Amino acid sequence: MATQPTWIDHFPENFTWSNAMLVTKGMAPYGAVALEEIDRIAERLRLRPDDPDAWWQEWSAMAAKIEAFAGAAAAQGRQLTAGNYYIRAGNYYFTADRPVPPSERKLDLYRKALRCFHAGFERRYPRMERIDVAYENKALPAYFLPAQGVQGPAPTVVVFDGLDNCKEMSVLFAGLEFSRRGFNTLSIDGPGQGEALRLRGIHSRYDYEVAGTAAFDYIASRPDVDAARVAVMAYSFGGYYAPRIVAFEPRYAACVVLGTVAWDIHAKQLERKRLLDSDPKKTSQSPFQLPWVLGVKDMDAAIEAVKRFSLVDCASQIRCPLLITHGVNDRLAAPADAEKLRDAAGSKDKLVKLFTADEGGAEHCHVDNRQVGIDYVADWLTETLLGKTA
Repeated sequence: MATQPTWIDHFPENFTWSNAMLVTKGMAPYGAVALEEIDRIAERLRLRPDDPDAWWQEWSAMAAKIEAFAGAAAAQGRQLTAGNYYIRAGNYYFTADRPVPPSERKLDLYRKALRCFHAGFERRYPRMERIDVAYENKALPAYFLPAQGVQGPAPTVVVFDGLDNCKEMSVLFAGLEFSRRGFNTLSIDGPGQGEALRLRGIHSRYDYEVAGTAAFDYIASRPDVDAARVAVMAYSFGGYYAPRIVAFEPRYAACVVLGTVAWDIHAKQLERKRLLDSDPKKTSQSPFQLPWVLGVKDMDAAIEAVKRFSLVDCASQIRCPLLITHGVNDRLAAPADAEKLRDAAGSKDKLVKLFTADEGGAEHCHVDNRQVGIDYVADWLTETLLGKTA
């Protein structure tokens, strides 16, 4: 008997689809998706379980439909309504893009996503700035969302993504709440992420502090930023990036890991390669993703490269306050990985918060209930950087 679908595992026989769908569902609290639209996509996908083109075709079809609604609303002068439609279309195009291997098709889907996100943000969040952060001989694309109701320089959170997410998601699910709490947010596609990877050819690197320093230098140059109160946050694979940054860039005043990565990334990727070779539907990761992010030829080369992606020798250098959040049902990394990072960190102020199924946020990066995770982070940042209760 086939397992019945649930909110968490929409496609019980296909964890790749279920995980990607849960990530997208988790954007609902931010007006970035409509669950009824997602449900219609899911019903069509159920009819095409073994079709390799089904995912991108169904998601992009819905995206095109919603984008057309946006255009009609804009033509009628209903700009805020159009903005909502555009943001949803952007999310659906990006979801369509995720499992598509690097190709013109992937770039076309991503450009459509970016076009819609920009059109939506301009209408719904006019104070949000699109900026470039100087990085070596290139630039990293980012959004700057200012704090609400703050006179003078404000504390700021720099948010990097994970392995297959984007700054557009981060500025919505994290930036909007941080802004309400009195924090600026710099949501940035770092090396190997989002626009930096797709349109600028910037691959990831083990010494991610180079990107972290570039982000801090930009933030510190702004008169609306209190440079003494800048935190860095990242999630999923960013659970390596953020701690690595603060281990080598001491100007950050705090660090947040929203959902840890495996403590031994090399061993975890070996395990994922075995799954990709034997039953790819049981893994969240597309076979091309890691090599593409790292800029190497294949999975074997990627697994060799991630040997350098380790916090073992540098976590003890972390001195700033450190918050690590993790879900007890996380299937991409174990709660023990969060505890290993906490134990290895040199910070005096360090905390692991484990979210249970009862309170919500028990899945990877709390995608089953992002609000509880982000609220906890925002409360901690307020108490840690501002010294007051949120």
